[in-house]
Amino acid sequence: MCGIFAYLGPRNDAGRVVIDGLKRLEYRGYDSWGIALQTGEDRLWLKKEVGKISAVENLELPNAQIAIGHSRWATHGGVTQKNAHPHLNEKGTLAVVHNGIIENFQELRKELKKKHKFRSETDSEIITHLLEDFLEAGKSLEEAARLASFRLQGRFAFVVISNSERKLVAARRGSPLIIGVGEGEYFLASDIPAFLPYTRHVNYLDDDQMVVISMDKLIPDALFLTLEDASPISKRSIEIDWDAKGAEKGDYPHFMLKEIMEQKETICRAANQDDALIHEVVDLIKKSKGTFLLGCGTAGKVALTGSYLFSRIAKEHINAVFGSEFPAQAHFINDKTLIIAISQSGETADTMEALELAQAKGAKIVSIVNVEGSSMDRMSDITINIKAGPEKAVASTKATTAQIAVLTLLAYAMVGRLNEAKQLLVDAASQITEMLNPRYDGYIETLAVKLKDFESMYVIGRGLNYPMALEAAIKLQEVSYIHAEGFAGGELKHGPIALITQGTPLIALVSKDESEPEILSNAIEVKARGGYVVGVSPENNDIFDYWIKVPDVGNAAPILSIIPIQILAYKLAVLRGNDPDMPRNLAKSVTVK
Repeated sequence: MCGIFAYLGPRNDAGRVVIDGLKRLEYRGYDSWGIALQTGEDRLWLKKEVGKISAVENLELPNAQIAIGHSRWATHGGVTQKNAHPHLNEKGTLAVVHNGIIENFQELRKELKKKHKFRSETDSEIITHLLEDFLEAGKSLEEAARLASFRLQGRFAFVVISNSERKLVAARRGSPLIIGVGEGEYFLASDIPAFLPYTRHVNYLDDDQMVVISMDKLIPDALFLTLEDASPISKRSIEIDWDAKGAEKGDYPHFMLKEIMEQKETICRAANQDDALIHEVVDLIKKSKGTFLLGCGTAGKVALTGSYLFSRIAKEHINAVFGSEFPAQAHFINDKTLIIAISQSGETADTMEALELAQAKGAKIVSIVNVEGSSMDRMSDITINIKAGPEKAVASTKATTAQIAVLTLLAYAMVGRLNEAKQLLVDAASQITEMLNPRYDGYIETLAVKLKDFESMYVIGRGLNYPMALEAAIKLQEVSYIHAEGFAGGELKHGPIALITQGTPLIALVSKDESEPEILSNAIEVKARGGYVVGVSPENNDIFDYWIKVPDVGNAAPILSIIPIQILAYKLAVLRGNDPDMPRNLAKSVTVK
């Protein structure tokens, strides 16, 4: 779970281009970083550090037209300079950056240690030594990369440069790698925002494919090959419709706050789907003999919300499953099954593995994603793009509510009420516009000041708000580092109420529907035991110690209920001195299992 960025082209400041690209990938999460440059010397130029890239504003870099860089989130080996990427061979003539996990690294390391000296504890360094062996056997750089890939078990994406060849060579299986095509220059990255200031034209590297980008000619070119037998393949160029400014913070102090505020527009964009596309998905749901909503983390809570929406609106039973737990239910999957997968990045490893399993059994796949051309998009029968634009804060906000909006469209379309759903969502978006103002922001900040020193809090909801209680707890955990748990209101008395002591904060998500009397009753039980009750509700109630007003928007309640919790989590993070954009131990795109 880390970031790759590489450059090849006519610019002489390739090192600076790569460092700036790594900064634009900081949202993915990392603990160390490094770059390697081809400078024409006998050894590649190398710089590796622990900590943030922003600490090297005045770093002097040699001229170079080829460079690779990496931001590492530790998996194998501790957070040290030696474990940071790129990894060089002993002669310093070869450099590799790698994402993913090599599952057979212990076996390979034992084999390679007979000949090579390892400088790190990582699985990634294995690739460097495998490449060196193949090069010493007379193989070309691209052939060495291809052959090395066959030795690796697990998911990977790696990029290699040497001191003697004017080229980048990259291979992929399971971990994302995207090629940005500029005017006579190329970029390689784990995610699009890294090169968005330079180009919006991309090629996607698929599983078991490699690319060789060469400067041997006057104008650099890219050759795409299969890993299996090095057969040339053609690639479709895709133009990304993201605005480069959309990937920048602008006047906001953090991406998380910017993305919370953008929900005024993103809900409308998500609702503005092509009717034919929505009906095509609905037809698949109706024809299937079992439909699963699939997601991990926040997307998993969105999937659960979807199951409630389909039940409530369409009277349709749809299963919601976490991607990581899907293999335990795969025994039910066949060629009449439909999988609806939900992901912001379209690259989530556990969800991808679940889709591969379902695909092998002949199931149809629909993806709800935010990145056109992502792995999930390309392996799906149908894709619905939520159109949220770049989301760079680790804690998902605008993508979450946009995903819920799309599921709302599908649920209503199941019973011929798609236009009603669109109007509902547009109305909800207008209500969000009224919510997201300085007064509302300040009111929630006052609550955050009251809660910032607590180390535990709880969130309850019923019906459509139950999945949002779970999601609210995730938001609080992610950025404030406060221990937070979400429960179904009715489950409190079956155990969790034992955790309530004098002053314990409890947030109750309340909607104007049939669940309102019962969730208020649950909140009363907590208050009777000394709890501090925060109500998120269209109407105030005497039992609330603090009331956050949300508009009554009917079946769009999950969207409106979660937004004040997003703001609260952000405020708590800032007050507690945390970085809300890059929480500790977390990465934006979880591309390893």
